[in-house]
Amino acid sequence: MNNEPRPNRISSGVVAAVSAAVIGVSGGVAWLTTQPSHKAPVTTNPANPNQSIQQPTQPTTTQPNEKTAQVYWLKPKERNVALVPKSVQVAANQPNQALERAFQALLEGPSDSTDSTTIPKGTKLLGLNVKGDEVHVNLSDSFTSGGGSTSMVARVGQVVYTGSSLNPKAKIYIDVNGKRLDVLGGEGVELQQPLTRESFDKNYPL
Repeated sequence: MNNEPRPNRISSGVVAAVSAAVIGVSGGVAWLTTQPSHKAPVTTNPANPNQSIQQPTQPTTTQPNEKTAQVYWLKPKERNVALVPKSVQVAANQPNQALERAFQALLEGPSDSTDSTTIPKGTKLLGLNVKGDEVHVNLSDSFTSGGGSTSMVARVGQVVYTGSSLNPKAKIYIDVNGKRLDVLGGEGVELQQPLTRESFDKNYPL
C-alpha cells in the first residue's frame, strides 16, 4: 500500500462554479452602474478631484424687486411753499405697485409734523394705471373740495410730483370719479393735461 499523501486538487466542476459566481456578481455591478440616477447633479471639486459637490436646487419663484417711490409734501419756503419728497420703499415687480403705495401714503397724510398737505382728508385713490411714460391717476371727488387757488395748485403739484417720482419725465393725467379734471375749485383753476413737472413749474408756480 502506498501511504504517500496526495496533493490537494480542485475539481474542474468547482472551478467552473466559482467562475460563474464571479461573472454573476460583476454583471450585477455593471447593471447597477448603468441605471439612471434621479439625484441632483454633482460636479467635481477643483481643489480635490476625488470629492464631489452636491449642486443646490435652484428656486423657481421670482422674488419681487425693491423699488423706491417718493411722496411729496409741502413745506413753507419764504413767502410760498415748496414740494419736498419723502422716500417710500416697497417690494414690487411693477411700477403700478410702487406708485399705488406712494399714493396711499400721500392720501393718508403726513406723519411728520413738519410736513403738510392741501389734499382734503378722505380723498381716495380709485385707480392708478401706468402706460409707458403716462401715469393715469383716478381720485375721489373729495380731492376738489375746500381751499382757494393756492391750495388747489399745491395739491395738484403733490399729485404730479408723486406720480412722476419713478419717471421725472412722465405725463400725469388726473381724473376725478373717472372723468378728466379740467377745472379745479370754485376759483376755476384750469388744468392743461397731461401735466409734467416742467409744465407744472412753468404754468402753476407755488
